[in-house]
Amino acid sequence: MKVIATNIGKPTTIHWKNKTELTGIFKYPVLESILLRSTQVDKDTITDRKHHGGTFKACYLFSSTHYPYWQERYPLLAWDWGMFGENITIDKMKESELIIGSVYRLGNALVQITIPREPCYKLGVRFQDQGIIKAFVDHGHPGTYVRVLQEGTVQKGDDFLLQDQADHGLNISDYYKMLYAREKDQELIKIAHGIDAIPQRSKDKLSRYIKKGP
Repeated sequence: MKVIATNIGKPTTIHWKNKTELTGIFKYPVLESILLRSTQVDKDTITDRKHHGGTFKACYLFSSTHYPYWQERYPLLAWDWGMFGENITIDKMKESELIIGSVYRLGNALVQITIPREPCYKLGVRFQDQGIIKAFVDHGHPGTYVRVLQEGTVQKGDDFLLQDQADHGLNISDYYKMLYAREKDQELIKIAHGIDAIPQRSKDKLSRYIKKGP
């Protein structure tokens, strides 16, 4: 897998529910390399640190494979890499092959797969349609956040290479489907609770769906 684009967002003012706020969702490709730090991408904009950035969401990856699907649905938008708010666009990345906790070499950084992106209204603002939130969930290809184990730089053309695969088998795709399923897979919840690459906050949310015994 190869890096197609590295994307940075500048603070952008948006209007939402009669309020004015700043967002970093409007990311665009940059020519230079980007620096992956332990809690965020250097020089990127993060305005909502409750839901973005931090140890388990230091960098967001999205696959170029899914762009044609969305371009067909939204042909009038001004398309470029970074449309989904991703810091790094990667060619042929498949969520079904990304095992949570697995470690990858990304440029000269070392990263660990953590959790999928759950879309919010800011994606709807970027796409000028809040209907994309449900459509994004239904499509089932959310990309992934990563934890930065070794800080380093990434640029277009760099490799995204598996270094160490986690052995529990829970991938980003299955985890994402579980998040939005009415009936949560109890075995997957159990597996998730044992993975240290999943933040405690996410595990606590899943705990609400654990079925009690008779």
